[in-house]
Amino acid sequence: MEKVPRHVGIIMDGNRRFAKKLMMKPWMGHEWGAKKLRNVLEWSKELGIKEVTFYAFSIQNFNRPKHEFDYLMNVFCKEFDDLMKEENFSKLKKDGIRIDFIGRLHKFPEKVHTRMLKLMEMTKEHDKYHIHFAMAYGGREEVIDAVQKIAEQVKKGELDVAAINEKTFAENLYLNSEPDLVIRTGGERRTSNFLTWQSTYSELIFLEKHWPELEKEDFIAAIQEYSERERRFGR
Repeated sequence: MEKVPRHVGIIMDGNRRFAKKLMMKPWMGHEWGAKKLRNVLEWSKELGIKEVTFYAFSIQNFNRPKHEFDYLMNVFCKEFDDLMKEENFSKLKKDGIRIDFIGRLHKFPEKVHTRMLKLMEMTKEHDKYHIHFAMAYGGREEVIDAVQKIAEQVKKGELDVAAINEKTFAENLYLNSEPDLVIRTGGERRTSNFLTWQSTYSELIFLEKHWPELEKEDFIAAIQEYSERERRFGR
């Protein structure tokens, strides 16, 4: 490939539809999706992608039925606990993988929230690869929260109104990093409130396969397509 994206954003869509195809309860597809996420992390490392942001749980997902919500929270706890096991954490440390969670994290049940905070603390010194999980996340909500933070700084006299620019604004977002490429699985062709500010000039690739169906050759083909595009950034 001529060029590999430094930062890839991924909208992991299609877990429930995949489960329905297999005649399972829709929410059971999330376990398959969690396994696929680990595969994609390995493929990203092999390709030299340094930063990946996964759209794992939107702010709107809190409206899911209670039984599905509870099931998902247990999946999150199980996956986070597994990452913190000695053998798996040793691999995270060896590979230099830092894990961050972005969004309105306080909205999660305590058992999920505390695990997220612990994982971020455990990996904060790792600096080779950076993985973000967008949780309780919404792009518009992120912009609103950034505006409120900036307004509070102005109110306290810590920031002059004239100093507010794109750089200042980006520094107050959950994520101050722009993906070169955003991939969405599941056949839909929209970004669904994902990295609204950061993805302004991202290349977009939409795949028909549901997230758990994604194979290595599909991921490589998406990166290959990106490498062949000419990015103009509005010029």
